[in-house]
Amino acid sequence: MSELLKKPLLPADDDCCGGGACCPCVWDHYYSEHEKWRLQQAELQAKEQAINAEQP
Repeated sequence: MSELLKKPLLPADDDCCGGGACCPCVWDHYYSEHEKWRLQQAELQAKEQAINAEQP
């Protein structure tokens, strides 16, 4: 199994300059990491449900 990802923390209010010129923005990075974490959590939950369904 791959490494268990930690849920990413929201950027602080002052982490984003609000100018729109940063590429990638701290929010882009956050949303990317959050999506990876969310997909891993869904996969783990599906595996757990499959294991529980097999048990009598």
